[in-house]
Amino acid sequence: MPDLTELARELAWPLAFTLAWVLGELANRWTGLPRISVYGLVGFALANSPLPLLPEGDETPLMLMAHLAFGLILFELGYRINLHWLRHNPWLGVTGLLQAGLVFAAVLAVALAFGQAPLNAVLLASLAISTSPAAVLRVTNELRSSGQVTERLLHLTALNCLLSVLAFKLCVGVWAFNSTGSLWQALSSSVLQLGGSVLLGLCFGTAVPALLRRLKSLARDATLGFALGVLLLVTLAQALGTSPLLAALTFGIVARHHRVVLAPAQRNFGALGELLCIALFVFVTTTVAWPRVVAGLGLALVLIAVRLLVQVAVGTLLARVSGISWRKGALTGLGMTPISVFVILLLEHTRVMGIDLLDQLAPLAAMTLLLDIAAPLVTRRALIWAGERGQPEHS
Repeated sequence: MPDLTELARELAWPLAFTLAWVLGELANRWTGLPRISVYGLVGFALANSPLPLLPEGDETPLMLMAHLAFGLILFELGYRINLHWLRHNPWLGVTGLLQAGLVFAAVLAVALAFGQAPLNAVLLASLAISTSPAAVLRVTNELRSSGQVTERLLHLTALNCLLSVLAFKLCVGVWAFNSTGSLWQALSSSVLQLGGSVLLGLCFGTAVPALLRRLKSLARDATLGFALGVLLLVTLAQALGTSPLLAALTFGIVARHHRVVLAPAQRNFGALGELLCIALFVFVTTTVAWPRVVAGLGLALVLIAVRLLVQVAVGTLLARVSGISWRKGALTGLGMTPISVFVILLLEHTRVMGIDLLDQLAPLAAMTLLLDIAAPLVTRRALIWAGERGQPEHS
């Protein structure tokens, strides 16, 4: 007969995922709350319970699962990015660059004014640039939304992620150089990682569509083929020490421009994507400790307000020149509120390198928790107010 303690340990994570799924479905049905908000709340509650509900131990398999889930999300986001649109409407790119630059400057100034160390302030500012593609894509898919605000929101999210990764990796490179004095370590943790990640994404984005064409199975197996491609890419990127997040985003963008079409029914990669999304949001929020949240709550609230104000203001001011109304520009900025999962996985990737930044950035932990719960709601309302909600899922 198996030991009950060991059995409970083995069942802890599957039960946590199942609980999150059940509560997410019920909350979405009764209140309209986005499912991912509930997934994150369940993970945080279980991890910070007075009782040890989740086992401690090797988190490598769970981290690989989280990166795979996020890799699928980033691939899908990249697949929906039309680079030709950015070329024909350069004001959209200008909007993203201006938003990123002003958010960086504003968050940096506020963090320094609150007494943060200069390096911590710069790291906070670089991470605050990002918009969580997991939250944005899941909400747009749940609503089946389409229209100007939806498309701009997806494109600006991808651009923000790219800029955030660039800024963050450069900051980590500077941190590594200041800590070790080794120029090679600084380059390998920043520039070489970025270049290697993009190169991997380019290779997979070219090779996988070519293989699918050779197998003549685009209509039947494209979704499965791309899912396996993301799995291989994420695993290889982890093994080589490059960024699986940037590699997956590049993979999706390049594959999109090889004219391979995913069936609309396979958004979120079907049941596999749904399962991995639950695991992603539950696991990632277990890394956020309650003491960190309390310690950084005050500054976190200010940073959230400043970041949101800048995004909405820039979106509104540049709306008319980029081809939309002021109202839709403001709603696009409002929809860019989510931040959490992308940031946590970036920080966890640096922890593997021996740089534990999450413990030093208490305001970021508080921002993560608050935005993990509230931000999908804000994005949902922005898309509904823009009139871009599609046909209900269960119609």
